[in-house]
Amino acid sequence: MAVSYMDFTSPNVQFTYDLKNNNVFTKDSRNLIDALGIQQLNTLGNVSLLDIFLSTGNVVEPHIHQNASELVYCIAGAAVVSLINPFTKQLLNFPIAPGQVANVPQGWWHYEIATADNTHLLAIFDAPVPEVILGSDLLRLTPASVYAHTYCLDEATWKAAVAPITNSVFIGPPVGCANNQVAGAAAAPQHAGYHRGQTAGVMAGPSNAGVPYQQQPYAHRERPAYGYPQFPGSGPHGGWGYGHYNG
Repeated sequence: MAVSYMDFTSPNVQFTYDLKNNNVFTKDSRNLIDALGIQQLNTLGNVSLLDIFLSTGNVVEPHIHQNASELVYCIAGAAVVSLINPFTKQLLNFPIAPGQVANVPQGWWHYEIATADNTHLLAIFDAPVPEVILGSDLLRLTPASVYAHTYCLDEATWKAAVAPITNSVFIGPPVGCANNQVAGAAAAPQHAGYHRGQTAGVMAGPSNAGVPYQQQPYAHRERPAYGYPQFPGSGPHGGWGYGHYNG
């Protein structure tokens, strides 16, 4: 635990918090992320978490946490946690079901795909505020000319391919995706209705096989709920914006 300099006699000391009061992204009622960091609970040490709700086929987009490791715990439903081992250059896919975890070392490229409706994941970080770099931001903010020159690509083709990515995605595919084949669209439960479900799969261990989801072209990007994120410590480091959006 980090050394705390909190004045525990202060009337502002906090020991409890309701995560539903800090939603950092909502795609719809079944796909959203709530967060807890030191801004919400000032007695926290070197820990923070994301409360993640997903329906079948929805993806917490590829990203890295440059300042924290991430332990993903499955509460309900099922998901595949995928990561690239930068030392072996392998893509590893770890299916997890209720009671199972997958660990993502600090700075590793990774993503999570729900393989069952009502999936509920808890992502735990060894930092009071986990910083994040999203794949969608790397794709849309790096000039097409740089990709084309570096990888010997046709610039016009690349530019057209990534042009629909106009905002940070967080959870994909976006609402309104023209080729969206995401399953489980019926009977969408509300946020409070998520519960521990039956085990939808077993831990299969690492695999280089493709996960059971076919990424489709993007046709639309929606903005995060309540506006755009106010990242902690503004600058190049990024973050999950552990405060209400002002939109």
